Amino acid sequence: MGGRGGASSNGAPSTSPNRQNRQGASMAEKLTGAARDETLAKLEGWEVQSDPDAIKKTFKFKTFNQAFGFMTHCALKAEKMDHHPEWFNVYNTVDVTLSTHDAGGLTELDAELARFMNNAAARFA
Repeated sequence: MGGRGGASSNGAPSTSPNRQNRQGASMAEKLTGAARDETLAKLEGWEVQSDPDAIKKTFKFKTFNQAFGFMTHCALKAEKMDHHPEWFNVYNTVDVTLSTHDAGGLTELDAELARFMNNAAARFA
């Protein structure tokens, strides 16, 4: 799930503009109202969870290698975003939950990663 601002490979704090970090960059804001509804409506296959405020989706692939390739591809994007999913893998199935702990729920970071994962799943299917 979303990290709390990490360090780059050289040990310096991350500087993602969507996160609050040690250098005081702005934090991603929790989606509310019409913006939240509009964003969620565009996320195909994702289920809204209430406790915690999150979205969840199960991805199924033909093989373990496809599932693992999908996870690896998504892990690289998540690291670049400094926003990490909660996920669980058994053979060809990957369960993903996205939420931004720092914001107390769903943010545009979750939606961005969800869209990326949907596109990635199609490539690995």
